[in-house]
Amino acid sequence: MKNGLVSLKALGIAAALALAVAGPALAGKQDDTLRVVWRVSVPNLDPHHNNLREGVVIGQLIWDTLVHKNTETGAFEPLLAESWSWIDNTTIEFKLKRGVKFHNGDDFSADDVVYTLNYVSNPDSKISVPGNGSWIEKAEKVDDFTVRVKLKKPFPAAMEYFAIPLLIYPAKYHAKVGPEGMGKAPVGTGPYKATTVDGVKRYLLERNENGVPGSPKGRAKIGKIEIRTVTDSATEMVELLSGRADWVWKFNSDQFDKLNAMPRLAATRDESMRIDFLLLDAIAPGDNPLAKQKVRQAMNHAIDREKFVKHLVQGNARVIDAPCYQGQFGCDMSAAVRYPYDPAKAKALLAEAGYPNGFSTQIVGFRSPQWTAAIQNDLAAVGIKAQVSMVEGAVLVDKTKKGEAPIAHWDWGSLSVNDSSAVLPNFFGNEGYDRSQDKEVKELLDKAGSSVDQTERKALYAQAIKLITERAYSVPLHTFTINYAYTKDLDFKAYPDELPRFYQYGWK
Repeated sequence: MKNGLVSLKALGIAAALALAVAGPALAGKQDDTLRVVWRVSVPNLDPHHNNLREGVVIGQLIWDTLVHKNTETGAFEPLLAESWSWIDNTTIEFKLKRGVKFHNGDDFSADDVVYTLNYVSNPDSKISVPGNGSWIEKAEKVDDFTVRVKLKKPFPAAMEYFAIPLLIYPAKYHAKVGPEGMGKAPVGTGPYKATTVDGVKRYLLERNENGVPGSPKGRAKIGKIEIRTVTDSATEMVELLSGRADWVWKFNSDQFDKLNAMPRLAATRDESMRIDFLLLDAIAPGDNPLAKQKVRQAMNHAIDREKFVKHLVQGNARVIDAPCYQGQFGCDMSAAVRYPYDPAKAKALLAEAGYPNGFSTQIVGFRSPQWTAAIQNDLAAVGIKAQVSMVEGAVLVDKTKKGEAPIAHWDWGSLSVNDSSAVLPNFFGNEGYDRSQDKEVKELLDKAGSSVDQTERKALYAQAIKLITERAYSVPLHTFTINYAYTKDLDFKAYPDELPRFYQYGWK
């Protein structure tokens, strides 16, 4: 059965290749509908109950933030807020735009901002990334179009969060339907409104003709976007090559040159701030080899990351020594303890830790089976026999939190926030997905997150990175090269923050 399935897929791709070379485009431009296909299901479109990149992409289409970060200058621009000012180093006041309506006709006001910010900062809300709002003490309504936000302590990265992850809910609607209802029937103020949500398989978005006045996002250029989820890369390629999809991403690099040679397709690649790493469960109870520092250090020496990047990731991806992106504020790679590829050293460390013959464990991954399999092979070479379990992204999140993923194969794009506060505390700061619970590291990260002295912040993050890597709570692997393929009819531009801005793209 398995061989038959592979053969059918191969036949499908062969037929699709013939169409791609000889046939006309079937999707997109003719009916002003951009057809997007990807392989990751988004269980809940509610933007604060999602941490998957695909959900973040959809979130930026349906919802808006208070401010917008200009991709060219890095400056913050008015979006739902028309202006803002710092009252003191823990209080910011926003003046809001008037005349804004949500997709369901509700008027936008201070009530929506206060509701959203108090919701995301409340631990009982159980949002997917607690760090997005945990620094907020409370939001208060001054008048219908003025909001004051009180921070628990100074937080220099605040504007980054107001610009990207802190998307604003319609208060009355969200209070009525909750996260589940918002996920099934999303309502925002963004350039597109959701008209169809078919579980996790299909989303249909239509241009919002009543967008935010003067929004830096502008009026969406394409009338409709259809997003479909498929189960595997072979199906994804068939959809693209047969003309049933206009745009795909994150496909295997070995397909890149073939796609770029197609007369009606274009392929581009760009490094993103997403990082790939293994998160090691150092706190699971019972007989847990990963509780031993030498075992974790051995795993760092066991994986040939240079070969991994050269042959699997390709493009302009880079090996990383710390679990953050080097362009983020505070991510000092020179502070990290380096672990050169050294299988003999890995075996020696395992023997010193009491595992001369290795041990058995499990890797839980969700995105790239080829990559996880390569890690499995390198670990096996030093005696660590790791069974691989590939799951949906939401399942990996759940298993990590519950301590059911001894080795969790994660990738993280920091929700496009260019600050180390968007990655390190989530995995090593005693919150979110942390499986180390190291109080010393937490203290350093807390201080770094609240210091208003930029030099001090950098030094504190460097100290934290040294401890995280010395104690080997993770295996940092590499940055990502994001592969994109799309119809040549589409005026597409890739961004290093890994946020395709579909509202900007038009037809040629």
